[in-house]
Amino acid sequence: MFYNQTTSNLIDLALSEDIGLGDITSASIFDAEHKSRGVVLAKEDMVLCGLDLIKLVFSKIDPSLKVKLTSKDGTKIKKGTRVASITGSTLSLLAGERTALNFIQRLSGIATQSSKYAELVKESGIKIIDTRKTMPGWRYLEKYAVKCGGCYNHRLTLSEQVLIKDNHIAAAGSLEKAVKLARLNASHLSKIEVEAKTLSEVKQAIKAKADIVLLDNMSPDLVKTCIALIDGKMLVEVSGGVTYTTLNSYLIKGVDFISVGALTHSVRSVDLSLDIIDY
Repeated sequence: MFYNQTTSNLIDLALSEDIGLGDITSASIFDAEHKSRGVVLAKEDMVLCGLDLIKLVFSKIDPSLKVKLTSKDGTKIKKGTRVASITGSTLSLLAGERTALNFIQRLSGIATQSSKYAELVKESGIKIIDTRKTMPGWRYLEKYAVKCGGCYNHRLTLSEQVLIKDNHIAAAGSLEKAVKLARLNASHLSKIEVEAKTLSEVKQAIKAKADIVLLDNMSPDLVKTCIALIDGKMLVEVSGGVTYTTLNSYLIKGVDFISVGALTHSVRSVDLSLDIIDY
């Protein structure tokens, strides 16, 4: 899975936030020598994601804990599936329980949601892509979860691709001027994508010779009209308020990508638990 210093810092922050000055409940019941075994169980059907974070969370608390993963990221699992076991200090196990579950519940929720979108478009050849509408600090993890679910990533950061949106156009003075300036100043390796909200803006994007056009908040009928006008001159991305219930109406020949903010910004965490069993 994707792991870097940002993820490490995020785990540190989450543990500090949850543990505070110490787990007074567990410390009042167990001594340092008490041992337990816990298992992580799926409480519903899901696409699993974030298993390595279980190891990472518990290794920061207590490297002597033994963590065994019994499934893999991207796997569709049924309710009741055991996905990991943790053995060792009861104090350490209970200290990391909530944080580990919070990570994998959210990431598995994103992967599960993404898999539903991917399944719906698999015969169309259209790629479902995510957006930058992610939880601050969670972007690397959430975009990894999208891929685990079978969808694709758009930009990870602003540095990865030229994407001229409405505010760029407003500040530059016109769509054509914004594209011209980007073409002049960006790397020759960069593709130029431009957002268009109207048929007139699509015509401007064609005239400016953009590489990709983002059809923003358009009806399916208007998308079809735009695609006929574009006639293969640019790649086509559809964006803006597309949901699982409206997705079918946008599976239009000529559309290459559909970006869906809902993959990350309004996802429901799935239900997993960590249960202590006999040691």
